[in-house]
Amino acid sequence: MHGYLKVLGLSSIALFAIGGGIWFFLPSDASIPVQTYAAPATEQPITPIPDALDLDRRKVDLGRRLFHEKRLSRDNTISCASCHDLKLAGADANPVAVGVSNQMGTVNSPTVLNSGFNFSQFWDGRAATLEEQAAGPVHNPIEMASNWPEVITKLSKDAQYVRAFQAIWPEGITAAHIQSAIAEFERSLITPDSSFDLYLKGETHALNAEARKGWDLFRNLGCIACHQGVNMGGNMYANLGVMGDYFADRGKPLVKSDLGRFNVTGRAEDRHMFKVPTLRNIALTAPYFHDGSITKLDKAVDTMARYQLGAELSEPDRNALVAFLHSLNGRLPETVP
Repeated sequence: MHGYLKVLGLSSIALFAIGGGIWFFLPSDASIPVQTYAAPATEQPITPIPDALDLDRRKVDLGRRLFHEKRLSRDNTISCASCHDLKLAGADANPVAVGVSNQMGTVNSPTVLNSGFNFSQFWDGRAATLEEQAAGPVHNPIEMASNWPEVITKLSKDAQYVRAFQAIWPEGITAAHIQSAIAEFERSLITPDSSFDLYLKGETHALNAEARKGWDLFRNLGCIACHQGVNMGGNMYANLGVMGDYFADRGKPLVKSDLGRFNVTGRAEDRHMFKVPTLRNIALTAPYFHDGSITKLDKAVDTMARYQLGAELSEPDRNALVAFLHSLNGRLPETVP
């Protein structure tokens, strides 16, 4: 554990285990000395996104078509790409998702980029896999408002789809095969070669001085306790509002989606607990948080520091953290359906 703390850049802080993950907290009045520490690649709690993945290209190509297929929705107006637009870094730039008949959802659409690295899907983690997640919007009455028999009937009238499915599965078009193809395509949506990943690979000049200061602060403040792994998030759950009441201060009434993982487990300790979001390409995916309540990245950084770490950031430190977060923008996938 001591070695791991050293890698994180954390030495004399309180340590708590919450929700199956490890949390680190600094006292709100603690000074934060910035110390540069470059851990060996084998010790890094954050690893670069791989350049490529071993995927079934036939499924990826079919899944790309299905991802952009509006016939998955009841009225043929909504596709997966409607809420996860690849031209908008896999999100939709809206506070909450918009479904059929312009119905408003209750949560912000998380980016689909790098979603294959997440340990669960949706903000509340109710889907264990991308295959399971693909079924959710289809059946949600305020998203696609459809069902598999209806979707399969539509797709079966398209000779190109019939041939594409049968080339992979002799059984042809089934719900499980639709989910499998969409999930395989989503796994292909990785964003390697960010400046920070190049830095982790040894290109020390890939980060400018401001971003390097932000990387040091990111570790010393404790942000890395929750935002680590290849996706810099997406591998644990965390309560929103550890060091303050985010929901009381937000200024609008609680709704069911604010309960987070409690809606899945029914356990009191899971109230306001959410899957930690990825920070990959975070500068491109505003607005932020499950409720889409924060529109600016610097404001999101301030909010996280205050409610998760009990820290108030100086302007130079905030700017450095924002510069570091911009260095997480990777090479975006192609956007052609």
